Amino acid sequence: MISINQLTVEFGGFRLFENITYNINSRDRLGLAGKNGAGKSTMLKIIAGLQQPTSGVVNVPKDYRIGYLPQHMNHENTRTVFEEAEMAFVELKSLQADIARMNDELAVRTDYESDAYMKFLTQLTEKTERLEMLGGANYQAEIETTLKGLGFERKDFTRNTGEFSGGWRMRIELAKILLSKPDIFLLDEPTNHLDIESIQWLEDFLKDYSGAVVVISHDRAFLDHVTNRTIEIVLGKIYDYKANYSKYLILRQERFEQQMNAYKNQQKMIEDTEKFIERFRYKATKAVQVQSRIKQLEKIDRIEVDEFDTSALHIKFPPAPHSGAVTVRGRHVTKAFGDHVVLKDVDFEVVRGEKVAFVGRNGEGKTTMARMIMRELEHEGEIVLGHNVKVGYFAQNQADLLNPDDTVFDTVDKVAVGDIRTKIRDLLGAFMFGGDDIDKKVAVLSGGERTRLAMVRLLLEPVNLLVLDEPTNHLDIRSKEILKKAIKDFDGTVIVVSHDREFLDGLVTRVFEFRNQKMKEHIGGIYDFLQDRKLENLRELESRQNTTAAKAAVQPTVTEKVAEKPKLSYEEQKEYSRRKNRAEKAVKECEARIEQLETQIAENEQKMLSCGNNEAIRLSEQCEALKTELSAEMERWEKAQTELEQFQ
Repeated sequence: MISINQLTVEFGGFRLFENITYNINSRDRLGLAGKNGAGKSTMLKIIAGLQQPTSGVVNVPKDYRIGYLPQHMNHENTRTVFEEAEMAFVELKSLQADIARMNDELAVRTDYESDAYMKFLTQLTEKTERLEMLGGANYQAEIETTLKGLGFERKDFTRNTGEFSGGWRMRIELAKILLSKPDIFLLDEPTNHLDIESIQWLEDFLKDYSGAVVVISHDRAFLDHVTNRTIEIVLGKIYDYKANYSKYLILRQERFEQQMNAYKNQQKMIEDTEKFIERFRYKATKAVQVQSRIKQLEKIDRIEVDEFDTSALHIKFPPAPHSGAVTVRGRHVTKAFGDHVVLKDVDFEVVRGEKVAFVGRNGEGKTTMARMIMRELEHEGEIVLGHNVKVGYFAQNQADLLNPDDTVFDTVDKVAVGDIRTKIRDLLGAFMFGGDDIDKKVAVLSGGERTRLAMVRLLLEPVNLLVLDEPTNHLDIRSKEILKKAIKDFDGTVIVVSHDREFLDGLVTRVFEFRNQKMKEHIGGIYDFLQDRKLENLRELESRQNTTAAKAAVQPTVTEKVAEKPKLSYEEQKEYSRRKNRAEKAVKECEARIEQLETQIAENEQKMLSCGNNEAIRLSEQCEALKTELSAEMERWEKAQTELEQFQ
């Protein structure tokens, strides 16, 4: 368990956190929520030990391993993808080298009866057990599984990391963290550079992981699938909810309503008291009562309503100019970069008013097709825009095209027409440009801020075809909801390249999947597509299984040869049964003790929420001792389970 006690963080007189206290338990799935700038990323850095608080402490157990993935990092380009992933196994490789050296030494030692020899054997055994726990010789298979789960192909393993974009190198860093098997994952926007299949793979990995997970994400579906606890950071304080993101939103609304009622009641009481004081201030007969009321006001603990955005901003794209029935059509489209064929002989059609999604693994041609529609790339075959089609395009590098000398406000004001000009400040505020931010020059904005500003401009352009390439990567959940509603209300045609399922859900009615150099059409929404893909995968798996079974049926001699095993003698069978029973007993005993320890820890942690400081310290120390024992018991269970599986 990690405990955060009385944490306060200040920056130049501004207080980000104030006396924050909470615990992260060993199997928590915790999402950090709050508006941009609330301090979520700072919180992760402090827990990771990369930033020190102004006051307060973060207690991390001894030998506790933390895996931290920041939003931005520097990458080295001196290794291949596989070699970089192997860096997660530095400890394992060191153990292998130590064990090999010790085995060589063991072969020549003759002091079998000495204490030094017995101590040497103990050290060798401990290192061997640790190696087995880390995966031993199977680590290369783990690397392959993890890299493939995150979207890499086997042919990528030998490529230098410098050949990949920043998003793909971020995946390599994520793979290293996953492979290192830390006690806790601290993940800051891990899905920003992942496609839908990789996000689902990561969800499954994190849900089944034995350690703790703390994640910051603007992907609502990801948070709902992974987390079971949400900590909201508001005005330097925190609110802890035992719920995933969607349930937290409901509970937060209930809390806000209760808080507002209490605030209104207190304001009414304060107003009545002040009126009494003002009315009788100069009456001698009421002097005692007046002084009493004044002291009462001075002592009152004023209720502060949390920052909570209840505005209902409605943003609309300008009406789409009328266009032909077919917005864009492709025939026999082929695109290759050198010898690498991305798309081959593709036909597709998007009609007026449709909202479609381009999805698929990275590198399969989604962005390439978007750029070909925009006529930014040459290609074979034909892509034709319909009559009077006017295109608004949001590319992943769209932010680089803004004028660096314009202010934020001027950038939007230049393209705004009609009534929307009166709401420019509201619109910018919705996309996290508040206060003095609107007077900043584009040149000083971060990459994420420029991306959001480019999206605001796009909301104002009169077009009838929107082509959006990963529009949500730098938007928070509320901004994405505003954009999603604007697109749903747009009466033109929309093509969205995105991996954000929550954003696409209810927005698109047709999905084009890019796979194996083709565009495959799926009728329905994004979750219909995902369900179809699962069924397809099952059918493919079933097909492979049937093929394997058929091959086995026509080659019975091979099966018979495999089935032939040397028979055990009576004594060997007896020893086999004895060892198997011992392993089964050890597993059951470990499981019983693990359950007992986990119950004790949970009870202690529950008591800590309502007891005094001294008792809380005692219970915390007791928890640490129990968790140390639990860790040792888990190791014994893993060893016993491994032995039992060999018998089974």
